[in-house]
Amino acid sequence: MTGPDLYRILQVHPEADADVIQAAYRRLARKLHPDTPGGSDARMAELNAAYAVLNDRARRAEYDRQRLREIDLRTAADAASAEAAASRAPGGQGGSAQGPAPRRPPPVDERSPDWTSGRSMAGGGYDPATMSRPQAQGSAGPPPGHPSGSVINFGRYAGWSLGEIARTDLEFLEWLDRMTIGRTYQQEIDTLLRRAGRRRTSAAQPDRPGLFRRR
Repeated sequence: MTGPDLYRILQVHPEADADVIQAAYRRLARKLHPDTPGGSDARMAELNAAYAVLNDRARRAEYDRQRLREIDLRTAADAASAEAAASRAPGGQGGSAQGPAPRRPPPVDERSPDWTSGRSMAGGGYDPATMSRPQAQGSAGPPPGHPSGSVINFGRYAGWSLGEIARTDLEFLEWLDRMTIGRTYQQEIDTLLRRAGRRRTSAAQPDRPGLFRRR
């Protein structure tokens, strides 16, 4: 993979379904078309090129493989650079002479209780180096045990309960909470994220539709 990230051009998650990609393309095409204010031939051509790849199953699979290889290479290079920097630091182990640097607390979701997941652009800080998994592997493996809550039947955690995922990958729950496919599990996910300290706003109000939520 060379050039810009095609998923960023279409503003979709790398694990987005085909219908999500198609909907994103139609929305952006109306906005970027040369006949509209702010549109241009160059931006429309870039959008069309990205859609031509991601809308084709075989071309998308090959692009994903190349993209993940580059992510792995960048991650390995960053880790090697960090290790080299740590070895040069006072004390030889990455810490200062006074001891290792303090650990940063986990991020806290301070969003408004009126925010609605699934159709909001909030929380779009996707980091492929930490949140992506190679699609070719297909699975995170068998559930670790001690299930609690609903069991999902899709994605890399197919067969896992939400409680098991919460003990392993809170970032995946935060992503699922923003996706339409996770709407069924919103209340359970909200409870798990609050229990983990990742959300501290007032409890969600399920009977009150958000700005873009269907009744």
